[in-house]
Amino acid sequence: MSDAKKMTSSRRHHLKSLILGIAATWIEQDKNDLVAAKEAYMSENCPAPDMSGDQAILMELCKKLQSAIDKIDEDRYDFQSKVGKSDQEIDDLKLKVVDLIGVKKPALKKVRMSADAMLQALLGGKHKVTMDLRSNLKQVKKEVKEESTEAGDWRKNIEDKADRKKMFETS
Repeated sequence: MSDAKKMTSSRRHHLKSLILGIAATWIEQDKNDLVAAKEAYMSENCPAPDMSGDQAILMELCKKLQSAIDKIDEDRYDFQSKVGKSDQEIDDLKLKVVDLIGVKKPALKKVRMSADAMLQALLGGKHKVTMDLRSNLKQVKKEVKEESTEAGDWRKNIEDKADRKKMFETS
């Protein structure tokens, strides 16, 4: 451990350049292998056309190439349709999984909010709503009613009637 920390910068630079050199040779070798594989495939599947011949041989070669192109296009179309169908099936299965699991409702947190703030949040910042009902009420002045003798206390009415009765009894 302590030896690695004591490595000089020139030694570190030398090792780094060696590693980069080895990586460059590996990359070059991969490129050469790819070119060789491509040439082998082309020589196997696409023979070089012989241009020295009469017109009938060239027409036959063109028909073979056209049929090969048509076959490749059909295969490409089939693969594209299979991929599209499988993608659609995957999407449908994902939806089924979500439906089977169900949507979990998150636990709601209690929020202390006044009625004014709640209405302002629902209606937007434009509307000024106040829930102070006492401020919206009309103030009514109480009128003092004068007592009339007719609608007075019931005890007074009884006493008045008793006085009348005495008046009749005395006469």
